[in-house]
Amino acid sequence: MSSLLNKELGVVEDSYYEASVTRPQPSAPLQQKLSVDVCVIGGGYAGVSCALELAGRGFDVALLEAQRIGWGASGRNGGQAIVGFGAEGEEAIEQQCSREIARKAWDVSLEGLRLLEERLARYDIECQYRRGYLTLAVNDRKARKLKEWMERTQDRYAYPLEWLDRSALRSHIATQRFAAGVYDGGSGHLHPLLYCLGLGEAARQAGVKVFENSAVSRLERGVRPVVKTAEGAVSCDRVVIAGNVYLGEFGDHPAPEIEARIMPVGTYMVATEPLSEAFANELMPGRAAASDNNLILDYFRLSADNRLLFGAGESYDATTPRNLIDRMRDRITGVFPQLADVGIDYAWGGFVDVTMNRAPDLGRIGANIYYVQGFSGHGLVFAGMAGKILADAIAGDASTFDVFSRIRHRRFPGGKALRTRALVLGMWYYKLRELL
Repeated sequence: MSSLLNKELGVVEDSYYEASVTRPQPSAPLQQKLSVDVCVIGGGYAGVSCALELAGRGFDVALLEAQRIGWGASGRNGGQAIVGFGAEGEEAIEQQCSREIARKAWDVSLEGLRLLEERLARYDIECQYRRGYLTLAVNDRKARKLKEWMERTQDRYAYPLEWLDRSALRSHIATQRFAAGVYDGGSGHLHPLLYCLGLGEAARQAGVKVFENSAVSRLERGVRPVVKTAEGAVSCDRVVIAGNVYLGEFGDHPAPEIEARIMPVGTYMVATEPLSEAFANELMPGRAAASDNNLILDYFRLSADNRLLFGAGESYDATTPRNLIDRMRDRITGVFPQLADVGIDYAWGGFVDVTMNRAPDLGRIGANIYYVQGFSGHGLVFAGMAGKILADAIAGDASTFDVFSRIRHRRFPGGKALRTRALVLGMWYYKLRELL
């Protein structure tokens, strides 16, 4: 097993997801001048979803992706399809908005899961989707916090969740690591790259002009903006910015005023060698996806071919951890000691984007530039929904867009170097608290 490090973009590219799919031939890069209604920047869930929705409403759409569809976080994440915005994101929305608006935001996340399932059926996307999700507490203190979150979620959002004490957990997961857990039968997991590629194909079939290997170098604003690449340009009525932390890697950031409101966080995964089906079923009988509720968390699930896919070791200084395989093996055996002798076949990772308050950041710059960013680890479900929200707003219905655009987001202090150092110190502080 070899890990390929793309130092320019800070990603480890030996991905199980890439190895287990057959990509279509790449779309040609943009090498001409185009005039369209909407130009979408970014070929992940949000950008492709927005382009797909707009094309279905009769808009002429061009989509520019710097690498390949699903190359970034949309094609290398944990595959966990989770409703809501995480405890921190939900708390931020509740603190800033009325209970009615917070409930509306929650309901939109549920709609995002329904939208995902509808698209899988409508476009015949086979991505190994199944329901079932566990949130796990590593000690009694974390268990109390988890139970408080569960009770608040049930009370405020009437969302069904099941409490699992240490004994009840045994029917879900073969480990003594956790003190308690919560089972969510609505959330689930899937193969994230297959899902994104399926959306990309649906967008192409709907008439979206997709250009891969077409990094945006500059955005010229105006009544009719112009989005420029190395070899072409797109003039349009509206622009949608959905490139997250990879924007600005190949030229000017198209919207520098929002750049400091997200921070790149490295997250890394491994895939074990295939387990026997009997052993896999013994390990996680219900085959639910799982994560703990630490700030710097472990997350894991079984693949369709019986591998354990395990993510951990987030890096807040935008560098790949040293001895990645050994560190990840230690994390795995901390949860599943019975896997000490199991081989690791793949290791990969890259950046996700987080906001300071962990709530998603949707907005508009001027009259004709829309953006979405900051999914903070909850993008598999909500990013697809966010694309639809932006498409709705462009088509004239901004009611849901207005719910999220009113959430305030602070800038991470200082320039890139300073805010990274500050975040690293903060994460070490919280990690030390959790260890103690």
